[in-house]
Amino acid sequence: MSTTPSAPSSPPSPSSGLDGLRFAFGTLTVLPVRVTRWDRGAARGGMLAAPLAGLAVGGCAAGLGLLLLLLGAGPLLAAVASAAVPAALTRGLHLDGLADTADGLGSGRPADDALRIMKQSDIGPFGVLTLVLVLFAQVAALTQLYGSSWGRGALAAVAGAVAARLALTLAARAGVPAARPEGLGAAVAGVVPVRGALAVAAGCLAAAAAGGALLGPYDAVRTPVAVVLAVVAAELLLRHCTRRFGGVTGDVFGGLAETAATTALVVLCLG
Repeated sequence: MSTTPSAPSSPPSPSSGLDGLRFAFGTLTVLPVRVTRWDRGAARGGMLAAPLAGLAVGGCAAGLGLLLLLLGAGPLLAAVASAAVPAALTRGLHLDGLADTADGLGSGRPADDALRIMKQSDIGPFGVLTLVLVLFAQVAALTQLYGSSWGRGALAAVAGAVAARLALTLAARAGVPAARPEGLGAAVAGVVPVRGALAVAAGCLAAAAAGGALLGPYDAVRTPVAVVLAVVAAELLLRHCTRRFGGVTGDVFGGLAETAATTALVVLCLG
Protein backbone atom coordinates (compact mmCIF):
# COMPACT_ATOMS: atom_id res chain seq x y z
CA MET A 1 0.00 0.00 0.00
CA SER A 2 2.91 2.26 -0.65
CA THR A 3 1.26 3.92 -3.62
CA THR A 4 -2.22 4.89 -4.67
CA PRO A 5 -2.52 4.39 -8.43
CA SER A 6 -5.58 5.35 -10.39
CA ALA A 7 -7.83 2.54 -11.46
CA PRO A 8 -7.08 1.59 -15.08
CA SER A 9 -9.99 1.60 -17.45
CA SER A 10 -8.79 -1.34 -19.52
CA PRO A 11 -9.91 -4.88 -18.74
CA PRO A 12 -7.54 -7.27 -16.95
CA SER A 13 -4.73 -8.52 -19.16
CA PRO A 14 -2.67 -11.67 -18.78
CA SER A 15 -0.11 -11.37 -16.02
CA SER A 16 2.84 -13.58 -15.13
CA GLY A 17 3.33 -14.93 -11.63
CA LEU A 18 6.36 -12.67 -11.27
CA ASP A 19 4.25 -9.60 -12.06
CA GLY A 20 1.82 -10.63 -9.34
CA LEU A 21 4.57 -11.17 -6.78
CA ARG A 22 6.07 -7.80 -7.60
CA PHE A 23 2.69 -6.15 -7.20
CA ALA A 24 2.06 -7.91 -3.88
CA PHE A 25 5.43 -7.14 -2.33
CA GLY A 26 5.72 -3.70 -3.92
CA THR A 27 2.36 -2.46 -2.65
CA LEU A 28 1.91 -4.41 0.60
CA THR A 29 5.46 -4.08 1.98
CA VAL A 30 8.36 -1.64 1.91
CA LEU A 31 10.72 -4.30 0.66
CA PRO A 32 12.75 -3.03 -2.32
CA VAL A 33 10.62 -4.60 -5.05
CA ARG A 34 10.03 -2.67 -8.27
CA VAL A 35 6.46 -2.88 -9.54
CA THR A 36 6.62 -2.95 -13.34
CA ARG A 37 2.90 -3.27 -14.10
CA TRP A 38 -0.08 -1.44 -12.58
CA ASP A 39 -2.83 -2.90 -14.77
CA ARG A 40 -5.64 -4.99 -13.35
CA GLY A 41 -4.07 -8.22 -14.54
CA ALA A 42 -1.03 -7.56 -12.37
CA ALA A 43 -3.30 -6.39 -9.55
CA ARG A 44 -5.21 -9.67 -9.71
CA GLY A 45 -2.00 -11.68 -9.45
CA GLY A 46 -0.77 -9.43 -6.67
CA MET A 47 -3.85 -9.82 -4.55
CA LEU A 48 -3.82 -13.57 -5.06
CA ALA A 49 -0.20 -13.55 -3.87
CA ALA A 50 -0.90 -11.24 -0.90
CA PRO A 51 -0.63 -14.05 1.71
CA LEU A 52 2.91 -14.72 0.50
CA ALA A 53 3.78 -11.14 1.36
CA GLY A 54 2.16 -11.80 4.73
CA LEU A 55 4.33 -14.89 5.17
CA ALA A 56 7.45 -12.79 4.62
CA VAL A 57 6.27 -10.08 7.02
CA GLY A 58 5.23 -12.63 9.63
CA GLY A 59 8.52 -14.49 9.29
CA CYS A 60 10.43 -11.28 9.98
CA ALA A 61 8.19 -10.50 12.97
CA ALA A 62 8.64 -13.97 14.42
CA GLY A 63 12.37 -13.90 13.74
CA LEU A 64 12.91 -10.68 15.70
CA GLY A 65 10.76 -11.91 18.55
CA LEU A 66 12.69 -15.17 18.77
CA LEU A 67 16.02 -13.34 18.57
CA LEU A 68 15.10 -11.19 21.54
CA LEU A 69 14.03 -14.26 23.51
CA LEU A 70 17.33 -15.93 22.66
CA LEU A 71 19.21 -12.86 23.90
CA GLY A 72 17.40 -13.05 27.23
CA ALA A 73 14.51 -10.64 26.73
CA GLY A 74 11.12 -11.44 28.23
CA PRO A 75 7.88 -12.27 26.41
CA LEU A 76 6.63 -8.68 26.60
CA LEU A 77 9.60 -7.21 24.73
CA ALA A 78 9.44 -10.03 22.17
CA ALA A 79 5.74 -9.30 21.69
CA VAL A 80 6.33 -5.58 21.20
CA ALA A 81 8.98 -6.34 18.59
CA SER A 82 6.74 -8.80 16.75
CA ALA A 83 3.92 -6.24 16.69
CA ALA A 84 6.27 -3.47 15.53
CA VAL A 85 7.77 -5.32 12.57
CA PRO A 86 4.57 -5.49 10.47
CA ALA A 87 4.02 -1.78 11.11
CA ALA A 88 7.57 -0.99 10.02
CA LEU A 89 7.39 -3.20 6.93
CA THR A 90 4.23 -1.43 5.76
CA ARG A 91 5.31 2.09 6.83
CA GLY A 92 2.35 1.95 9.19
CA LEU A 93 -0.08 2.23 6.29
CA HIS A 94 -2.34 -0.58 7.49
CA LEU A 95 -2.57 1.03 10.91
CA ASP A 96 -3.19 4.39 9.28
CA GLY A 97 -5.94 2.82 7.19
CA LEU A 98 -7.48 1.31 10.30
CA ALA A 99 -7.50 4.70 12.04
CA ASP A 100 -8.97 6.48 9.01
CA THR A 101 -11.65 3.82 8.63
CA ALA A 102 -12.56 4.14 12.30
CA ASP A 103 -12.85 7.91 11.90
CA GLY A 104 -15.03 7.52 8.82
CA LEU A 105 -17.33 4.99 10.45
CA GLY A 106 -17.42 6.83 13.74
CA SER A 107 -18.30 10.15 12.16
CA GLY A 108 -21.86 9.06 11.43
CA ARG A 109 -21.75 11.24 8.30
CA PRO A 110 -23.10 10.37 4.84
CA ALA A 111 -20.77 8.41 2.58
CA ASP A 112 -19.25 11.39 0.75
CA ASP A 113 -18.53 13.26 3.97
CA ALA A 114 -17.14 10.12 5.65
CA LEU A 115 -14.81 9.49 2.70
CA ARG A 116 -13.64 13.11 2.90
CA ILE A 117 -12.86 12.67 6.60
CA MET A 118 -10.89 9.52 5.81
CA LYS A 119 -8.72 11.41 3.30
CA GLN A 120 -7.68 14.05 5.83
CA SER A 121 -4.10 13.80 7.08
CA ASP A 122 -4.94 14.06 10.77
CA ILE A 123 -6.37 11.28 12.95
CA GLY A 124 -9.53 11.87 14.94
CA PRO A 125 -10.56 10.51 18.35
CA PHE A 126 -12.14 7.34 16.95
CA GLY A 127 -8.94 6.57 15.05
CA VAL A 128 -6.68 7.17 18.05
CA LEU A 129 -8.81 5.04 20.36
CA THR A 130 -8.96 2.22 17.79
CA LEU A 131 -5.20 2.26 17.26
CA VAL A 132 -4.48 2.14 20.99
CA LEU A 133 -6.88 -0.73 21.64
CA VAL A 134 -5.75 -2.75 18.63
CA LEU A 135 -2.04 -2.42 19.41
CA PHE A 136 -2.64 -3.24 23.07
CA ALA A 137 -4.60 -6.32 22.04
CA GLN A 138 -1.87 -7.47 19.66
CA VAL A 139 0.90 -7.02 22.21
CA ALA A 140 -1.12 -8.61 25.01
CA ALA A 141 -1.95 -11.66 22.90
CA LEU A 142 1.63 -12.11 21.69
CA THR A 143 2.97 -11.70 25.23
CA GLN A 144 0.74 -14.52 26.44
CA LEU A 145 1.71 -16.71 23.50
CA TYR A 146 5.46 -16.11 23.82
CA GLY A 147 5.09 -16.73 27.54
CA SER A 148 3.42 -20.06 26.78
CA SER A 149 6.17 -21.17 24.41
CA TRP A 150 8.49 -19.60 21.88
CA GLY A 151 6.95 -21.80 19.18
CA ARG A 152 3.41 -20.59 19.80
CA GLY A 153 4.52 -16.99 19.81
CA ALA A 154 6.38 -17.36 16.54
CA LEU A 155 3.53 -19.29 14.90
CA ALA A 156 1.05 -16.62 15.99
CA ALA A 157 3.18 -13.83 14.51
CA VAL A 158 3.25 -15.63 11.16
CA ALA A 159 -0.40 -16.71 11.23
CA GLY A 160 -1.59 -13.21 12.08
CA ALA A 161 0.34 -11.65 9.21
CA VAL A 162 -0.86 -14.26 6.71
CA ALA A 163 -4.47 -13.92 7.89
CA ALA A 164 -4.21 -10.15 7.46
CA ARG A 165 -3.19 -10.47 3.81
CA LEU A 166 -5.66 -13.28 3.14
CA ALA A 167 -8.38 -10.84 4.21
CA LEU A 168 -7.13 -8.50 1.46
CA THR A 169 -7.32 -11.27 -1.14
CA LEU A 170 -10.91 -12.01 -0.18
CA ALA A 171 -11.84 -8.32 -0.08
CA ALA A 172 -10.52 -7.85 -3.63
CA ARG A 173 -12.86 -10.53 -5.00
CA ALA A 174 -15.25 -9.92 -7.86
CA GLY A 175 -18.44 -8.16 -6.81
CA VAL A 176 -16.88 -5.88 -4.18
CA PRO A 177 -17.04 -2.30 -5.56
CA ALA A 178 -14.65 0.58 -5.07
CA ALA A 179 -15.87 3.62 -3.13
CA ARG A 180 -13.77 6.02 -5.20
CA PRO A 181 -12.70 6.01 -8.85
CA GLU A 182 -9.04 6.45 -7.87
CA GLY A 183 -6.58 5.06 -5.35
CA LEU A 184 -5.39 1.60 -4.44
CA GLY A 185 -8.90 0.48 -3.51
CA ALA A 186 -10.11 1.21 -7.04
CA ALA A 187 -7.04 -0.43 -8.55
CA VAL A 188 -7.65 -3.77 -6.84
CA ALA A 189 -11.40 -3.82 -6.19
CA GLY A 190 -13.07 -6.78 -7.88
CA VAL A 191 -9.92 -8.08 -9.59
CA VAL A 192 -9.81 -11.51 -7.91
CA PRO A 193 -12.13 -14.26 -9.18
CA VAL A 194 -14.17 -15.77 -6.37
CA ARG A 195 -12.84 -19.26 -7.11
CA GLY A 196 -9.29 -17.97 -7.01
CA ALA A 197 -9.89 -16.26 -3.67
CA LEU A 198 -11.39 -19.45 -2.22
CA ALA A 199 -8.47 -21.51 -3.52
CA VAL A 200 -5.98 -19.18 -1.84
CA ALA A 201 -8.00 -19.34 1.37
CA ALA A 202 -7.95 -23.14 1.28
CA GLY A 203 -4.19 -23.10 0.78
CA CYS A 204 -3.71 -20.75 3.73
CA LEU A 205 -5.84 -22.94 5.97
CA ALA A 206 -3.89 -26.03 4.98
CA ALA A 207 -0.61 -24.22 5.69
CA ALA A 208 -1.95 -23.02 9.04
CA ALA A 209 -2.90 -26.57 10.00
CA ALA A 210 0.51 -27.86 8.95
CA GLY A 211 2.29 -25.15 10.93
CA GLY A 212 0.16 -25.82 13.97
CA ALA A 213 0.79 -29.55 13.69
CA LEU A 214 4.47 -28.89 14.41
CA LEU A 215 3.39 -27.91 17.93
CA GLY A 216 0.83 -30.64 18.44
CA PRO A 217 -2.69 -31.74 17.44
CA TYR A 218 -4.38 -28.99 19.45
CA ASP A 219 -2.49 -26.26 17.57
CA ALA A 220 -3.13 -28.06 14.29
CA VAL A 221 -6.82 -27.34 14.84
CA ARG A 222 -6.62 -24.02 16.67
CA THR A 223 -4.41 -22.27 14.10
CA PRO A 224 -6.68 -22.71 11.04
CA VAL A 225 -9.70 -21.92 13.25
CA ALA A 226 -8.00 -18.64 14.17
CA VAL A 227 -7.45 -17.84 10.50
CA VAL A 228 -11.09 -18.61 9.69
CA LEU A 229 -12.37 -16.38 12.48
CA ALA A 230 -9.94 -13.66 11.42
CA VAL A 231 -11.31 -13.53 7.87
CA VAL A 232 -14.88 -13.72 9.22
CA ALA A 233 -14.22 -10.62 11.34
CA ALA A 234 -12.68 -8.88 8.33
CA GLU A 235 -15.65 -9.87 6.18
CA LEU A 236 -18.08 -8.36 8.68
CA LEU A 237 -16.11 -5.11 8.63
CA LEU A 238 -15.95 -5.23 4.82
CA ARG A 239 -19.72 -5.55 4.51
CA HIS A 240 -20.27 -2.72 6.96
CA CYS A 241 -17.86 -0.48 5.08
CA THR A 242 -19.42 -1.22 1.69
CA ARG A 243 -22.81 -0.32 3.10
CA ARG A 244 -21.53 2.89 4.67
CA PHE A 245 -19.10 4.08 1.99
CA GLY A 246 -20.49 2.41 -1.11
CA GLY A 247 -17.38 0.27 -1.58
CA VAL A 248 -13.78 -0.21 -0.51
CA THR A 249 -10.84 2.18 -0.34
CA GLY A 250 -7.17 1.74 0.42
CA ASP A 251 -7.93 2.75 4.01
CA VAL A 252 -10.59 0.06 4.27
CA PHE A 253 -8.09 -2.53 3.06
CA GLY A 254 -5.71 -1.42 5.81
CA GLY A 255 -8.48 -1.68 8.37
CA LEU A 256 -9.37 -5.16 7.18
CA ALA A 257 -5.76 -6.32 7.48
CA GLU A 258 -5.37 -5.07 11.06
CA THR A 259 -8.76 -6.46 12.06
CA ALA A 260 -7.86 -9.90 10.74
CA ALA A 261 -4.41 -9.90 12.32
CA THR A 262 -5.73 -8.86 15.72
CA THR A 263 -8.56 -11.39 15.64
CA ALA A 264 -6.18 -14.21 14.76
CA LEU A 265 -3.84 -13.32 17.63
CA VAL A 266 -6.64 -13.05 20.17
CA VAL A 267 -8.15 -16.39 19.14
CA LEU A 268 -4.76 -18.09 19.32
CA CYS A 269 -4.26 -17.02 22.93
CA LEU A 270 -7.63 -18.42 24.04
CA GLY A 271 -8.19 -21.87 25.43
